[in-house]
Amino acid sequence: MKSIGLIGSNGFVGQSIKKFLLKNEKLSTTCITRENYEAKKEEKEYDIIINAAMPSKRYWASQNPHLDFHETVKKTFDIVNDWKFSKIIQISSISARSQLNTIYGRHKAAAEKIVSDGNNLIIRLGPMYGERLNKGVIIDLINNKPVYIAKQSLYCFAPVDWIGEWIASNMNLAGVLDLGANNAISVGKVAERINSKSKFEGPIDNQIISHKIKFAPEAYNVIDYILENYF
Repeated sequence: MKSIGLIGSNGFVGQSIKKFLLKNEKLSTTCITRENYEAKKEEKEYDIIINAAMPSKRYWASQNPHLDFHETVKKTFDIVNDWKFSKIIQISSISARSQLNTIYGRHKAAAEKIVSDGNNLIIRLGPMYGERLNKGVIIDLINNKPVYIAKQSLYCFAPVDWIGEWIASNMNLAGVLDLGANNAISVGKVAERINSKSKFEGPIDNQIISHKIKFAPEAYNVIDYILENYF
């Protein structure tokens, strides 16, 4: 039985990965949080460690660069050097490729370099939505708050449970890949379709996957999700 250690199992993405890992009876999954981190580190050697614990707050990162470095780069370094495992799956962000002019993007890219060897897998996630979502562009649009990017910005919005299931089902892969919905939609189009009163102010911020993914959802499905769950 393959042993999986899921670090960050209580997070937005971590909870979805956990849901699908625990359904697989061929896996022995250990859910790791801040509370049991030290104990689980010493417990055993894992076949696979999934690091889903890095922060996903871009604005917070720009306001707290030292803290973001600690939570992103330093913690990835500590996992690689302090934990016993055969493979690590790093849950990263498309920002590691598309936003190297930001604190958030640079830290994600730096953390990737720490794990970018052997049979390790780096998954760069695009924007997501789901029932536990509590921040980001979608929430701002729903609440008619300012959005600090250009309305032409293209986002590959994907349901977080699809993301979690995909990761849990493809742990055998290696290398670097983008994961998100196909055919990105502009944030301005989303605002228009849900009648958001949000004002857009800022640069174009495209969060697009580099290659289409077979059987991936379409980004425009986010509109139906918002209308069905918030209005």
